[in-house]
Amino acid sequence: MCDALQLIEERLSTGSKAQKKIGRYLLDHYATAAGMTAAKLASVVGTSESTVVRYAAELGYRGYPELQTALKESIRGSLTSLQRMEMSHASTGAEAFARSMHADLENIKKTLAETDASTFDTIAEKLIAARRIYVIGARSSLSLAIFLDFYLSQLFDDVRLVQIALGGEVFDRLLSVSEEDVIIGISFPRYSRRTVDALDYSRKQGAYICAITDSAHSPLAPLADTAIYAHNENEGFVDSLVAPMAVVNALVAAIAARRPDECAARLSRLEQLWDEYSVYNKAR
Repeated sequence: MCDALQLIEERLSTGSKAQKKIGRYLLDHYATAAGMTAAKLASVVGTSESTVVRYAAELGYRGYPELQTALKESIRGSLTSLQRMEMSHASTGAEAFARSMHADLENIKKTLAETDASTFDTIAEKLIAARRIYVIGARSSLSLAIFLDFYLSQLFDDVRLVQIALGGEVFDRLLSVSEEDVIIGISFPRYSRRTVDALDYSRKQGAYICAITDSAHSPLAPLADTAIYAHNENEGFVDSLVAPMAVVNALVAAIAARRPDECAARLSRLEQLWDEYSVYNKAR
């Protein structure tokens, strides 16, 4: 099914008077409307709840909740932090804590249910065979990129973190990318334009592209040879990186499982260095 906002726009001139009012409100106030129940939307527009439900069916959705989900999917990549906050349910204290925790649990469950384990095998094989690995992230996704780079650097000799910054520095760091390399790009709504550009450039150089993002609607998806989709839905303006972090953990574990002897040897050498130079505080 096409983009929900596009579909509403296309049908705007053909519906009934009530349907046109609903459609116009959704187009003009999509950030607010995406968080409304059918009853609330009907009240605001000045029509009945049943009319709202029928409108969703006329658009081809199985009900209003499906239209609401499609609308949220359409706008996720463009919502400002303020708009995301306005869409959230007002809650404080224990209620806010519970909502956030349950949302993260659902994100992990959905990611687990929808991810093919063979995807991890494919990426692991490509990383093991790569001459060089680049990990790219920006904004809140930079934290995921740093974490992944930290552990991949313990398993491979040449791992390079590309921290997206203003200007063209990112392309300076990717100058030597070739078909022998693997690029891991990480980005979630609102997607980083620089991350997309970096993957586009690397793809043109023949590198193998892996994307860790939220869905097939992500601008990273068409650039990737292999993509892992991690749910990150959350109320409010804070990005939920729990499921994406679980994906990163699983990817590192998949690599280690494929080359246990090599990983054990590298970790043993690292432990000796850490001990020699007192990297960690020793337990008494």
